[in-house]
Amino acid sequence: MPKKKLILAFFFFAFFFFPLFTYAAVVGREVEYKQGDALLQGYLAYEDSAKEKRPGVIIVHEWKGLNEYAKSRARQLAELGYVALAADIYGKGIRPESHEEAAKVSGAYRSDRNLTRARGKAALDFLRSQDGVDRNKIAAIGYCFGGMTALEMARAGFDLKGAASFHGFLATPAPAGPNDIKAKIVVFHGKEDKFIPEEEVKAFKEEMARAKADFQFIVLEGAVHSFTVPQAGGDKATGMAYNEEADKRSWAMLLDFFDKIFA
Repeated sequence: MPKKKLILAFFFFAFFFFPLFTYAAVVGREVEYKQGDALLQGYLAYEDSAKEKRPGVIIVHEWKGLNEYAKSRARQLAELGYVALAADIYGKGIRPESHEEAAKVSGAYRSDRNLTRARGKAALDFLRSQDGVDRNKIAAIGYCFGGMTALEMARAGFDLKGAASFHGFLATPAPAGPNDIKAKIVVFHGKEDKFIPEEEVKAFKEEMARAKADFQFIVLEGAVHSFTVPQAGGDKATGMAYNEEADKRSWAMLLDFFDKIFA
């Protein structure tokens, strides 16, 4: 076939058939659900042309509440074929702007783990109610405050396949008892994280052992608190800083974790 005709044939094929391969797109939308009388506003992301039911992932925000960072993680997971809910623990419209305000709001949930668990359960129930979600394949992940929440959901014995914490708080006033935890657990911890004392790490590992939990504790060299968050900046002296290598490594290990628990 002459070169000119080959080029025309290529453009004909691309025009008529390429859309078939690019039709799928990620949809992200605000959603509302309740825990008791509290109105919560999360963010649901999913691939719009999926026909089969897919695993679901709950993403729990940092201490400043549901923000663009948690939503971006939801979209990342949706692009990989999961139905992802960036959950709202604080309530609609409650989005602390300063560290001082965030400490006050998050402190209420650190003090009241029953409320924290209830808000996590509301997110789980909402995600399980979505048509495209495989109700038997759901995991929860979280960052900092959100890591604490994901671990509390596991400690409460919620029906999760897995729970993952990134630079999350590990201590709890309500430790899990033997066989309480159904979910497999993975914790990603910065070796130089000064916000999580060694005593807290030790107590967490002992708790998991007593609870007979299936858990991994992964220490990332050179990483401090907030190592997955680009907005944390690069100054380790502040105690919170982004670490690109630790971020990419922990994300890859999370996806491997999902492959195993959802198999």
